[in-house]
Amino acid sequence: MKAALAIYDMDKTVTRRATYTPFLLHACLRLAPWRMLLLPIVLAAVAAYGLRLIDRGRLKEINYTLLIGRRVEPERLEPVVESFAERQVATNIMPGARRSIEADRAAGRRLVMATASYRLYAASIARRLGFDDVIATDTKRDSRGRIVARIDGANCYGLGKLDMIEAWLQREALERDAVHIRFYSDHISDHHVHRWADEAVAANAHDRLVRLAEAEGWEVVDWSDRLAEASSRPPRAAP
Repeated sequence: MKAALAIYDMDKTVTRRATYTPFLLHACLRLAPWRMLLLPIVLAAVAAYGLRLIDRGRLKEINYTLLIGRRVEPERLEPVVESFAERQVATNIMPGARRSIEADRAAGRRLVMATASYRLYAASIARRLGFDDVIATDTKRDSRGRIVARIDGANCYGLGKLDMIEAWLQREALERDAVHIRFYSDHISDHHVHRWADEAVAANAHDRLVRLAEAEGWEVVDWSDRLAEASSRPPRAAP
């Protein structure tokens, strides 16, 4: 029998709202509130991204530098990360997502979070939700062990997310043909992984992904509070 994996995106798939900007603001206010004065430069960087002058990964690095700093000692950042994760799990998780995660766990599936968010805080959120593994955007450390505002490796987004999932499978000694993979995401940027998975689920999806899911025959679910009870149902058993 194949090993069964359930891979979840995080922002707006498991969470109601995105977590990246709230994390930066949360950390800024606790580590160096004066950095809030740099918000106009943050907005300028966002505009540069919108004009395609910088890519998404570089935008992350710039905003991290502006709002958190070039380097931070992990012992200073850890309580900030934990308080942020605690708040997200208490206020920002869709009930339907919780039920799906619990159903996948009860069915014996290995729970994996694959997110473009920083591992710094995504891992803390995932741990609280009972995930077994996390694939995420990593940050570098300097020679003194301080966390720096640079991405270590690739930004876990788009086709890069699929590459990182496949690399994780190799590290875990899991052959693709030997696993059955169910993948959940809300966004069209994850269509590479949806197509690669054995079961693709468009969860809380925006219009473009819903149209693609309908064309491809993928399952579409809505885990928002209003429709979670009607739309969320236990996943089918893996073959």
